[in-house]
Amino acid sequence: NNCSSYSWAQVLLLADMYGTIQSPNFPESYPKDNELQWNVTVPSGYTIRLYFMHFDIEPSYLCEYDYVKVSCFEARTSFCGRENTDTERVPADDVILSPGSMLSVAFRSDFSNEERHSGFEAHYSAVDIDECRGKNDEELACDHFCHNYIGGYYCSCRYGYQLHSDNRTCKVECSDSVYTERSGLITSSDFPKPYPKSSDCVYRIEVEEGFLVTLDFEDSFDIEDHPEVPCPYDYIKIEAGARVFGPFCGDRPPDRIQTLSNSVSIRFHSDNSGENLGWKLTYASAGNSPQVLHSH
Repeated sequence: NNCSSYSWAQVLLLADMYGTIQSPNFPESYPKDNELQWNVTVPSGYTIRLYFMHFDIEPSYLCEYDYVKVSCFEARTSFCGRENTDTERVPADDVILSPGSMLSVAFRSDFSNEERHSGFEAHYSAVDIDECRGKNDEELACDHFCHNYIGGYYCSCRYGYQLHSDNRTCKVECSDSVYTERSGLITSSDFPKPYPKSSDCVYRIEVEEGFLVTLDFEDSFDIEDHPEVPCPYDYIKIEAGARVFGPFCGDRPPDRIQTLSNSVSIRFHSDNSGENLGWKLTYASAGNSPQVLHSH
């Protein structure tokens, strides 16, 4: 972890939610030949805000002599001097925010100081992360609703959904649908909006014996797929007696399926990611007589 990758002679560990960091002897001039590091750690769910109230370190080209280094910030920026120049940088009014819950401040002085320099004083404080804001749309913390609190967050789901064991995605209970009419319409949950994640749905068609079920998918077919592996994420699979059709996924619906059975199970599986729109099918059943079969 680059946040604390120094190996200074003296390391001070700071674990309070706020505090002050000063150069040795501050506000008197700091000693020569000194190395000191402060490792600040706050609980997870927080980042660290650091700002300098005073800064006066011996100036040198690219801060080679004396410097303050803050790690976990622009790949360890070195600061020195009293004001910004082409080759020296001071933290001035910058507020430094750590990406995580750890930050290191290292101070070094070399063997000589031609002038008196009073050093620095910095303040740090823990800042709550609003996990619900997310870095971008794909990194949303929760599937449906996100609730931020100091030090963490939790997720909840819309009515009719349940929170998955990952405490993030919302699944739907969809395995008790039985269709006994001779024809009908079946769609994925929420169609034509994106179907729920982390769900396993079973839709059963049970018509009288002597009837055979035919399935026709509509063109608006959209199930998450993969360019090289057949349907590893989400898929629809149809079982009719000993026959299995599928798995199907992608954006091209399967052709008409003659199940040759009066009992059909349509299984639909979704994983914990994706925003695909799902599927819609109509089913019909015809009597199992030679004339009917001959007409297909």
